[in-house]
Amino acid sequence: MTLVAGVDSSTQSCKVVIRDLDTGAVVRTGRASHPAGTEVDPAAWWDALQSAISDAGGLDDVAAISIGGQQHGMVVLDEGGSVIRPALLWNDTRSAQAARDLIAEFGAADLAARTGCVPVASFTATKLRWLRDAEPENAARVAAVALPHDWLTWRLRGFGPSNPDLGELVTDRSDASGTNYFNPATNEYDREILVAALGHDAILPRVLQPSESVTAASIGDGSMLVAPGAGDNAGAAFGINAAAGDVIISIGTSGTVFAVSTTPARDESGTVAGFADVTGNYLPLVATLNAARILDSTAALLGVTHDELGALALDAEPGSAGLVLQPYFEGERTPNLPNATATLFGMTLHSTTRPNLARAAIEGMLAGLADGLAALQANGVVAERILLVGGAAQNPAVQAIAAQVFEVPVVVPTPGEYVAAGAARQAAWALTQSLPDWALDIAGSPAVDHRPVILEQYRARAV
Repeated sequence: MTLVAGVDSSTQSCKVVIRDLDTGAVVRTGRASHPAGTEVDPAAWWDALQSAISDAGGLDDVAAISIGGQQHGMVVLDEGGSVIRPALLWNDTRSAQAARDLIAEFGAADLAARTGCVPVASFTATKLRWLRDAEPENAARVAAVALPHDWLTWRLRGFGPSNPDLGELVTDRSDASGTNYFNPATNEYDREILVAALGHDAILPRVLQPSESVTAASIGDGSMLVAPGAGDNAGAAFGINAAAGDVIISIGTSGTVFAVSTTPARDESGTVAGFADVTGNYLPLVATLNAARILDSTAALLGVTHDELGALALDAEPGSAGLVLQPYFEGERTPNLPNATATLFGMTLHSTTRPNLARAAIEGMLAGLADGLAALQANGVVAERILLVGGAAQNPAVQAIAAQVFEVPVVVPTPGEYVAAGAARQAAWALTQSLPDWALDIAGSPAVDHRPVILEQYRARAV
């Protein structure tokens, strides 16, 4: 049996999944935690990766590996290969003004045309501008800039302060497309934007082709292949075998709506981020701040579990008798309303019931994600199937109501570590030069039951 390994180095933890090359079956797994915070010493990721590999039984019998990781994080290295300061993560917002400054200098339309994205605080370019302005001495020391998965791949291959070959940094186009100084249409870095952000040029990881590989000198006899890796959303899309026409809606603490597309997105409004995918296509993405937390809050208010919330919701009719929850509990990113609050509309003696409130919470959450889908469609995305993932997607009421909110079929994959699965699938591709056809397990496929009233009354309340 030939084995391949996939890694998901996420914000919270590091997961290692080892799979059979031929069938994709999971053979063994490992896990280790990451420290909390919006800035982290990358050494903690390296320690966690080693622990997770050990927890998974090691890599001695693994033929190829790939690392998927959280996007955007800024890892800055000096000429000796040492990390200069803790990495700023995607969720560190101190670079919000830097994003506004870059937009003012280049223009939103120009940045969207050149990189597929308009800067927001999560992107790497804004973090480099913050470093230039807030810590100029550290910025001056920067010899190379990497993303979390780039740096871990480099370390896994035996490089670091004791072997500081910065030219051996490698990445893939999906993660590079989240920096805001990479053009996913030409697959080239935009050095002018990098210099404007950091203040000077620097070494950037070489962008590998989708099925290209390098070797890992630090493991065994050095013959293990290391695939390019991926950003987390692109890894997840690859892990569930998403293709053109598929839209992935992920319902976690926040929400993401992204799709595999054959054409790049260039949205100068900044609503759609024009990322790249793992295969050579594109992965336009919309993020919302409010998703599963909407259900958490409503369940707590009603004094019920999530299962009980779902049962209550299914006791109400579609449209919740006119009760509409606009769920901007923590502001919102899509639409861009950072200071907004949630609002409950349509309260009457008839509509204000526990079942209607439970349903309005689920409808509001899904309607917000439907607005994200509409933004993708306005940028040329064709939606033929929705793949609903994330913890909340397993709630039967969420599945049933999703089939009423969206006009296209909804499929719910069985829960799994899909970023790690995508990384393992990429490792298999690099090893065999053939895309593996691993089966996707489906947990649910609710029948299409579109009820236009849900979105009609939700959008009538748009602010």
